[in-house]
Amino acid sequence: MENNIVWHTHPVTRIERERLNEHRAAVVWLTGLSGSGKSSIAGALEQALHHLNIHTYLLDGDNVRHGLCQDLSFSDRDRKENIRRVGEVSGLMLDAGLVVITAFISPYRDDRDSVALRLPAGQFIEVFVDTPIEVCEQRDPKGLYKKARKGEITQFTGVDLPYEAPLDPDVHLDGRQPVAALVAELIGYLKGRGIIKI
Repeated sequence: MENNIVWHTHPVTRIERERLNEHRAAVVWLTGLSGSGKSSIAGALEQALHHLNIHTYLLDGDNVRHGLCQDLSFSDRDRKENIRRVGEVSGLMLDAGLVVITAFISPYRDDRDSVALRLPAGQFIEVFVDTPIEVCEQRDPKGLYKKARKGEITQFTGVDLPYEAPLDPDVHLDGRQPVAALVAELIGYLKGRGIIKI
């Protein structure tokens, strides 16, 4: 980084934005295999929080690939850069006082840990959507496992690339359970942490 780039501190702080919003900010980071249910849970969680008047924003893996990260491939290096960019955007939205929900495979522990370390302590909530790969393959909403098994696509997490499950996630969800039950579990966790007060 060039020496003449300086971080500017602005007069309105995250704490003041949280006070205005009447809830704390956080990054709720859903990780799991393709087909584990991350996007469904994330969307339902955002909807539930919206009904509770919580200011949110959902960052979804596919949507981010259409714009912010459209120049990236699925190589290891570009996957890492994808998660780094999402982490930076999440940090900006956190500073805006939002509850940021992300739905990314984010297969590597180091990448998730790097995002967490760049955020204020205690505001990164790692949520492991733990769904057996057999269930993910049965769901296969985009037909990706079928293509990966046929060799039509490569570098696919769970087939020819590893997925490093969180060792000690903040929330461990059983992805085989109904989405509504998992959202209720997450809402309960956010209340217990004092992120939301309703």
